[in-house]
Amino acid sequence: MAVISREIIEQAKLWRRDFHTRPELGLKEYGTARTISELLSSFGLDVHTGIAETGIVATLRNGEGPSIGLRADIDALPIHELNEFDHISQHPGLMHACGHDGHTAILLGAARHLSENRHFRGTVYFIFQPAEENVGGGEMMVKEGLFERFPMQAVYALHNWPGLPVGEVAVSQGPMMASQDNFYITLTGKGCHAAMPELGADPVVAGAQLILSLQSLISRRLSPLEQTVISLTQLQAGEAINVIPETLHMSGTLRCLSRTTRETCWRLIEEYVQAVPQPYGVKGEVRWEFGYPVTQNHPAQAVILRDAAENAPGITQVHFNNAPSMAAEDFAYLLEACPGAYFWLGADGTTPSASLHSPRYDFNDDIIPLGIGVLATLVERELKA
Repeated sequence: MAVISREIIEQAKLWRRDFHTRPELGLKEYGTARTISELLSSFGLDVHTGIAETGIVATLRNGEGPSIGLRADIDALPIHELNEFDHISQHPGLMHACGHDGHTAILLGAARHLSENRHFRGTVYFIFQPAEENVGGGEMMVKEGLFERFPMQAVYALHNWPGLPVGEVAVSQGPMMASQDNFYITLTGKGCHAAMPELGADPVVAGAQLILSLQSLISRRLSPLEQTVISLTQLQAGEAINVIPETLHMSGTLRCLSRTTRETCWRLIEEYVQAVPQPYGVKGEVRWEFGYPVTQNHPAQAVILRDAAENAPGITQVHFNNAPSMAAEDFAYLLEACPGAYFWLGADGTTPSASLHSPRYDFNDDIIPLGIGVLATLVERELKA
């Protein structure tokens, strides 16, 4: 069991609040990256910068042996913060609303602890990844040769998790998070006077029918055992209240927990978009914006992570093979390229945390020593001296 010093814990809390005051968007985390690099260098690590623009990999070697990677995300969100504490964002319109400031501080704390307490044999790569939010910095790092430049047997990451109590961890041998794709549908009919609809072809009525049909796709064209979400979130049509418009635009998101289901949904949505509007004399087209794949843990590494968490200081319960979330995470790209596992670290104290991506969210500093402890214990157990 790794015992984390009080000095490292308190320092990590200060780092976290400093990052919170200076949030930066994906691929623009220049100040954040500079601070991370300086700290890692001060720990005596070999630091490599400029991977996927602002990404960093730091190497800690302690003799011959296997190697593993630990990853944290470093970017913020374009959200105006509504909190009132001293460490509120100093960049209007930007905030750390997902806890990446805390993830970064935890990984820095683990790096310092392991550099000072080398109870392992092998190599640890500390991966500070930019642009997790929507941009896909994880995919960029993989494409730029992350695993070729820094060969590792496994890679691990965490995410703080509101809704799970402090002291608890959740990890599964399969999906942890869903895939994420966006679709943009255009329905084109024939505009006319609203009092004479028979002279036109109404894309609004066709769109209403398409929305209902897409919802029934999940219950009637897919197995009820396939967990899928199709949400229509945007509609735009018309200018004048007495005119049936020529076009209707709608968009939404698709979330799936397997690649097979994801590909089936791509095909079915395109089929519905073309077929459902036809009886109304309306033409349908769909454009896709393919996003993150399923965050799929590798079974062996999930067990290794579970066992490490069960032996980490302060962890009171480990939920194994828990239900996944339909949110998405670009650590999925790293897991497609390398064995590994991803876990949730409980964030709810006596007062429940605000939800992720809320303008009132703030990372719970009480879980910083728990996160450092799990990562350090994982290294010490997997890279046994």
